[in-house]
Amino acid sequence: MDPLEDVLALLDATSQVSAGMVAGGRWAVRFPPPAGAKFNAVRRGSCWLRVDGLPDPVHLAEGDCFLLTRPLAFTLASNPEGPVEPAYPIFAAAGDGVARAGDGDDVFLIGGAFTFTERACALLLDSLPPVIHVPAATPEAATVRWALGELDAELRGRPLGATLVAERLAIVMLVRMLRLHLARDPGPAAGWLAGLADPTVAAALREMHARPAHPWTVVELARVVAVSRSSLAARFKDVVGKGPLEYLTEWRIELAADRLRRGDDTVATIARAVGYSSESALSVAFKRTTGHSPRAYRSQLTRAG
Repeated sequence: MDPLEDVLALLDATSQVSAGMVAGGRWAVRFPPPAGAKFNAVRRGSCWLRVDGLPDPVHLAEGDCFLLTRPLAFTLASNPEGPVEPAYPIFAAAGDGVARAGDGDDVFLIGGAFTFTERACALLLDSLPPVIHVPAATPEAATVRWALGELDAELRGRPLGATLVAERLAIVMLVRMLRLHLARDPGPAAGWLAGLADPTVAAALREMHARPAHPWTVVELARVVAVSRSSLAARFKDVVGKGPLEYLTEWRIELAADRLRRGDDTVATIARAVGYSSESALSVAFKRTTGHSPRAYRSQLTRAG
């Protein structure tokens, strides 16, 4: 099993591709903090990105894209120090699907957003830097450029099913940007994402994700990944920030929460499926992790829906 695919499958991620933006001359557009993660890509021209709380602006060349992983306001501009206008009015006026800023069409950007549940944000985004910048000149960025080209074509041509295809392509972009980040920065902050970049930890993660209901011990995990028990325990704690069995418990809770959201299985059935001997055992672990019992968690979702 691929832990990255597993986690993304459970994130309840939804994508929304926003209108494109054309800009020229002297311009600057300020965007409010996104609710989830935000991406933009420069299809023509170049501009600057300034993110609140970060010391330096980022220059975006043609073909560059970025992923904003925090709820931070940001500005796209021809000059990082120029006066700004709010994004909402110009996008609200984009009757043809393309917002316009400044004077001319030197720059063309496309963008979108990913929305996650609160627990998903903590699982995925908290271990990432505030901004992931993917320069077009980076050899590894070819796959992202391909997805951008396909996304651009869908938005421009608007063929049948364009919105659905564009949303799926945006998710593909998210996965590929995460891959590029891992390849470019093999030492991200502690967390499960950091574990994917460590061969020993990644092997242990794959085993736990492949058989989450198995009664794993650290000794058995270490034997499967061909290291000593002490080496695995120390390495896992150093990289992920918690021990293997603590991680396994949290992953089982994520699986249980996903089944509570998406299906109508009994709590007892879910407990057995994710590795707990009884409904009460799952309920204790679930409440300790989420603050709610499984039944209360499902009830909240029902009321919210």
